[in-house]
Amino acid sequence: MAIQTAGQKSAKQAKVKIDNAASIDLPKDYESTIFKVLDFLPVEQTRGIDRVKIVDFINDPRLKNIDMPMKGDLPGLYHPRVQNQPPWFEISAGALLQPTEGFFKRWMAKSGFKGNLAGLLFSLVGQHYYLTLRHSVKKTGLEPQIRQYAEKNLKAWGEKQAEGSMRAKLFKPFRPVLERWARWLNKKAAAAKK
Repeated sequence: MAIQTAGQKSAKQAKVKIDNAASIDLPKDYESTIFKVLDFLPVEQTRGIDRVKIVDFINDPRLKNIDMPMKGDLPGLYHPRVQNQPPWFEISAGALLQPTEGFFKRWMAKSGFKGNLAGLLFSLVGQHYYLTLRHSVKKTGLEPQIRQYAEKNLKAWGEKQAEGSMRAKLFKPFRPVLERWARWLNKKAAAAKK
């Protein structure tokens, strides 16, 4: 039995609760995917997150006052700490699985569900981390920091998931060429946007 000092909390991290309020059928391993993604990140970055709530579509009253037009449905929403309520995530199963679209869009959404869910969770954890734990980042610099955080962790998570797979072994020699090509295409798209 460990000795505890008075006034100190135990170092044990509480498990995040998953609340499935969606009527849309989710893939059978969605809970294990959520736990794997959250366990992949350092404990300090996910500290304080109480639950992940999965709903059909996100319908938040705060979103009605936004002037920006939104393309499609909002896939996820971070709810920061409010008074005594801890921070939590809301994920839209409808935006991830696209049940109202045609067969091919539904099939593509279902086949990419694991990666899309991981990317969304990394983005939401990035918001939590930079809004609550990192005080050195200015409000104007939050979006690029969160995007960079999500991309970095998604790339590392994807590499860990693909370790030892035949596809990873096959494409490893071509990776530098494909990355250079992707950077060139991104530059070209950014130049065309201006």
